[in-house]
Amino acid sequence: MPDTEVAPLPPAAANDGGERPRNQTDVYAVYGADPEVLAYAMAKYSRSSLSMKESLREISSQRAEQFLNTFYFQYGHRSIADLAHVAFAIERLSLLAAIILVDEQRWDGQERSTRYQNFRKSGWYLPEFGDANAARATYEATIERLFTDYHAISEGVLASLMAKTERPAEMKPESFERTLRARAFDVARYLLPLATNTSLGQIVNARTLETQVSRLLSDEHAEVRELGERLRAAGTGPAWNVHGREMAELVADLRGAHPEPADQDLVDRAAALLEREVKVAPTLVKYAAANPYQQETRRELEQAARELMGDAAVDAASLVDLVERGPSLEVEIAATLLYGACHYPFRQVRDRVAALPEAKRVELIDLGLRHRGRHDELMRGFAAGPPLRFDILMDVGGFRDMHRHRRCLQTLQSFTAVHGFDVPEGLAEAGLVGVYEEATAAAHKAFTMVATSNAPEAAATARYLLPLGTRCRALFQMDFAEALYISELRSAPQGHFSYRRVAWEMYQAVERQHPALARHMRVTDVREPVDLLKR
Repeated sequence: MPDTEVAPLPPAAANDGGERPRNQTDVYAVYGADPEVLAYAMAKYSRSSLSMKESLREISSQRAEQFLNTFYFQYGHRSIADLAHVAFAIERLSLLAAIILVDEQRWDGQERSTRYQNFRKSGWYLPEFGDANAARATYEATIERLFTDYHAISEGVLASLMAKTERPAEMKPESFERTLRARAFDVARYLLPLATNTSLGQIVNARTLETQVSRLLSDEHAEVRELGERLRAAGTGPAWNVHGREMAELVADLRGAHPEPADQDLVDRAAALLEREVKVAPTLVKYAAANPYQQETRRELEQAARELMGDAAVDAASLVDLVERGPSLEVEIAATLLYGACHYPFRQVRDRVAALPEAKRVELIDLGLRHRGRHDELMRGFAAGPPLRFDILMDVGGFRDMHRHRRCLQTLQSFTAVHGFDVPEGLAEAGLVGVYEEATAAAHKAFTMVATSNAPEAAATARYLLPLGTRCRALFQMDFAEALYISELRSAPQGHFSYRRVAWEMYQAVERQHPALARHMRVTDVREPVDLLKR
């Protein structure tokens, strides 16, 4: 990245005294920093007043590793990994493995299209058969037959389309044939087996990468587990540099152009910078491992589904069944957990679960949580059911932390003085409540005055006067899994007293309405005294 300063936009205006510019917003793109170094630099905004340029100039890969080892792994600040985005090319994996790989809620990527490309020569995945030679022979013969027929159908459909479709005069012959061939592939792809090799590219943040690798390592397919190993190795090992060859040639040219011993130090410095290995996520992914919670829970849920459904036939179902909400959130979650562990329609599973005694439904929910470790996120089934709606009234300062939880629907009301303000802890002991209240009340009074003035955009302008202690209102709608996550995280002793109270009240609200679910929430009682040195 060129070490050049980007001039901020010119100030819009000066203060009344003309002494200082009022608006000094500066915006610039950042390029060339290693993902973990960039994540560290962004995280420093939380605890340092340095600019991004200043932070990046002083940070080394070693310092980033030390920081991430402390704050990411020891203190559990996993959101830091959201700031490190990594690009991967994943080639020659089966369609089945690709489906499992991309099954992430936070994922960006592109895969080879079976609709627009000929997959005849892509190859296919061969599992390990051991001594089962007959099974292997059947497998290989079936795959080869499918590819042979895939080719025959794609060519046959293309010929049919070419014969029946008239090419528009303005359309070039090659474009015409390419378009019809895509239509033929669209038909023939129905014969492609899941063993077919494909390729894809993905861009994910390091947090998603870590959970993705752990999930792959926990999978029941050997190919997918090996893919997890390879993905972890790619994240922790040297990355392929698109300019690597040109940089090596440049270093060679520099050495040839400056053979004098006095110049070798300069050439060596250039070589160290140009040819250095970049490891995209050596710290954030190195501890990713198979997840016993997922493995054991999957096994137990499959057993529970077999016991519940017995030898019942699979009900006939329409192409799409819009299933109405069940009688309770507990039924929805238990049914969803079992649905992923069997092959029955959701309605059939849900009806069977709804007929169970409450105690038995609680046992099913317990199965989904029995093996949960300290840092395990809940299984996806716990996101089922109608949303829990929390109407939250809290100070703006605390709300800013709650606002970071984006895996839920948030509806914000505009800031106002109507709801009053909160008094922070510690003021009474310091004898400063009066000072604080007078200052806040004066700001609220000024807010009302400006909001009702004839100033341009008066209502919007007045909001700038509201202190962070001002209360604001927002509606948070989320599934149970997110409610558990927020309640556990934000009630922790090191958190701010404001959102700790909110998290505790969220937990208590769930406990009143869904006690069977709330007992699995590992919250911290905010009424207990807190060691200030641990905040």
